[in-house]
Amino acid sequence: MDTLTRKQREIIDFLLQNPQAFAHPPTLEELCGALGLKSRGSLHRLIQGLIVADLIEVLDRKHRGIRLTDKAKKIGEESSVTPHSLRYVGMIAAGKPIEAVEDVRYMTIPDEIKTDQSCYVLRVKGDSMLEEGIYDGDWVVIEQRCHARNGEIVVALVDKSEATLKFIEQYPHETLLIPANSTMEALRYHPAQVEIQGVLVGQMRSYRSLFIK
Repeated sequence: MDTLTRKQREIIDFLLQNPQAFAHPPTLEELCGALGLKSRGSLHRLIQGLIVADLIEVLDRKHRGIRLTDKAKKIGEESSVTPHSLRYVGMIAAGKPIEAVEDVRYMTIPDEIKTDQSCYVLRVKGDSMLEEGIYDGDWVVIEQRCHARNGEIVVALVDKSEATLKFIEQYPHETLLIPANSTMEALRYHPAQVEIQGVLVGQMRSYRSLFIK
């Protein structure tokens, strides 16, 4: 799946990890809702690319659903994708926004620190969230969605290029990304500059790595 975009891989990963999420092969509307996407049109373009790659097939008009091909299922088995594994996609800044570097592999995650929705894993870089108990080097489990309540900790993509982990406060004229570090100030943006990519639902830490530093 090396030639797929990040969004296309997320669709395939979601269908591989959540085979029981739907009573029947999902329609585009159902898949949009499950992935937290607003635009059916953008999803349709992604699906078309997956059809061309022979990873997704469309059922007849009566059922209107989509499903993974045998090729996609085989790739999933070879990648050791299980219901307990999530995709690790790289670093996330807990400080000044940095580009989220994609480093695709899979990690086994306890059910208790993820949700039934599509999730992925990021590793924290920086100390802007330390007063919330989120330290440099921790892994965070993110539920993939494009909306959040004020006060939730989110992965925010700024200007479509830099990602950061912060509390969010949203107002009609301004979006605040707020650190949990009293020595740092909130980052202020126009709402159009900030895209929510997920909400924090779990966290992991290796104490061995702390002593190695």
